[in-house]
Amino acid sequence: MKILIAEFAVGTDVEKSLIPEGAAMLKTLSESFARLGHEVYYPTASTRICAGTAIESTAENFHQVIEKKAGECDAGLLIAPDEMLPELNRLLEENTTNLGCSPESTACCADKLRCTESLLNAGIGAPGLAAEPEEGRQYVIKPRFGCGAEETYLVREFEPGEKVIASEYIEGMHLSVSLVAGEKPLPLTVNRQFIEFGTQKCVSGKAGKEKEEGAKSGIKYNGSLTPYETSRKTELVETAVSAASCLNCSGYVGVDIVLADHPYVVDVNPRPTASLFGIRRVMKEEIGDLLLKNKFGGLPDSVHIEGEYRFSKDMLGEIFGQN
Repeated sequence: MKILIAEFAVGTDVEKSLIPEGAAMLKTLSESFARLGHEVYYPTASTRICAGTAIESTAENFHQVIEKKAGECDAGLLIAPDEMLPELNRLLEENTTNLGCSPESTACCADKLRCTESLLNAGIGAPGLAAEPEEGRQYVIKPRFGCGAEETYLVREFEPGEKVIASEYIEGMHLSVSLVAGEKPLPLTVNRQFIEFGTQKCVSGKAGKEKEEGAKSGIKYNGSLTPYETSRKTELVETAVSAASCLNCSGYVGVDIVLADHPYVVDVNPRPTASLFGIRRVMKEEIGDLLLKNKFGGLPDSVHIEGEYRFSKDMLGEIFGQN
C-alpha cells in the first residue's frame, strides 16, 4: 500500500520548537509502515527522517500537498495541532482512507470545554470546570483550543473568558494511556509523564504602575517513561477506553490522566503522541500494522511489551537537531 503520513511541524517549519517531537512521531510511524513493506510519503519543509519518501511542502501549500498526495495513496494519517485536525482530517477523508480519528471526533477533542463536558456528562472522571475562582483553591487554566501543555498554568486566581477554560487542580500522578481506539479498543501502554512546574509572576497595572498580584506556575511536558507499572493499570485503562469511546475516537489515541483517588482525564489527544517514540522500543507489534488492522480488520486482543524506555524533550532535540 501507499501510505501518506503528514506531521504539521515537519511539514511547515511554522513551530520549530515542535519539530523534535513531530519528527520523532513521524519517523516512528514511517519506519513501521516501511518495515511492513508499504510505500511511505511525508511532507516536509526541511527536516529529513531517513524513512519513506519526502515531499517538499511549505506552510503556504501544506493543505494542497496533503490533498494531492492523499488522492494518490491508499491510506493516510495526520498529526497536527488539535484545532487544525478537523479540517485536515476532512481533507484526508475526501481523498483516501483515514487511519485516524474522524473530523467530528477531533473537533470535539480539540474543544477542551466541550470535551470535558462530554466526559463529565458520561460519568467519566475529569476535573470539574470552574466559572470563577474560590479563595484557597488552585486551578489549571489553558486555552479552550490548543494541544499539549501549551499556555497551561496552575493558578489561584483567573479571569473568566471565552478563549480559556479553568478546571479544578487535582493533586496526583501524571500518567497517560496509549491505545488504538475503535470498535475493538486495543490498549497499548500506561506511561508516566514527566511534568515540570515553573513559577512566573503575574502583574497588572494602571496608569503605568505595575502591581504584583501573585504568581502562576507554567506546566511543561518533558518526556515519558514507557511502560509505567502500577497496580491500578486496569482502572486506568478502563477509564481511557471509556473516554475514547465516549468521544468516538479511532486510531492511535493518547489519554492524559491524573491519578488520585480515582483517574481524572485531563486531555484526550485524537492523534499520535510523543509517547509513541518510547512505545516503539518496547512493543513487539508494529504500530503501522495495528493501525491498518484497526481499519480493515484483524486487530489482536493484546500486545506484547518487554522492557521499558524513558526519554525527554531535550533528548529528542539532540536526536533531531533542534535545541
